[in-house]
Amino acid sequence: MTASTPAADRAAIAANVAHFRRAQLPGAGLKPASVALCVVLRDEVPCLLITRRAPNLRSHAGQWALPGGRREAGEQAEDAARRELLEETGIAVGPGDVLGVLDDYATRSGYLMTPVVVWGGPVSRQLRRNASEVARIYLIPLADLDVPPRLLRIPESDRPVLQLPLLDRWVNAPTGAIIYQFCQVALHGLATRVSHYEQPVFAWK
Repeated sequence: MTASTPAADRAAIAANVAHFRRAQLPGAGLKPASVALCVVLRDEVPCLLITRRAPNLRSHAGQWALPGGRREAGEQAEDAARRELLEETGIAVGPGDVLGVLDDYATRSGYLMTPVVVWGGPVSRQLRRNASEVARIYLIPLADLDVPPRLLRIPESDRPVLQLPLLDRWVNAPTGAIIYQFCQVALHGLATRVSHYEQPVFAWK
């Protein structure tokens, strides 16, 4: 993405996501959930909002995550992503800030995740995190995430685990896979699929 202004950045991301034909997965036996790929501006630099889950959560405690959670009965994927984003980070976005939807991803823990791309606009350095769910909020420049992934082989599966480098650590699939697809689609206009990538065994519960 070569745009140099926030308006141009938003237009480029919106156009790329609009041209993407997302793949839906059957949801039988899975709990529907949404996650928000929220692009925000810090000093006019486009960043992706990523969280670290609270250490006392019953599942996936302390892991990298995108704002999101299980959808309520009758709730649309986009509405759930906006609701979860507000509840976890205090960022309110309207329906017009939804730029599109990426591929479904079925998790080993029993969820069918639908990633929703939203434009959060300029944010302050101090966001209002929900301490019961979120340990910390990170704003990562898109350029830092737009890197080749690492693929690992594990004995428990014939599918490779996808990882992305993040702050001297690694973020695994599903979060890592969804972020990788976002970069490929939103920044480069590529129809890259990621639902076939495996998750590490610690995320299977």
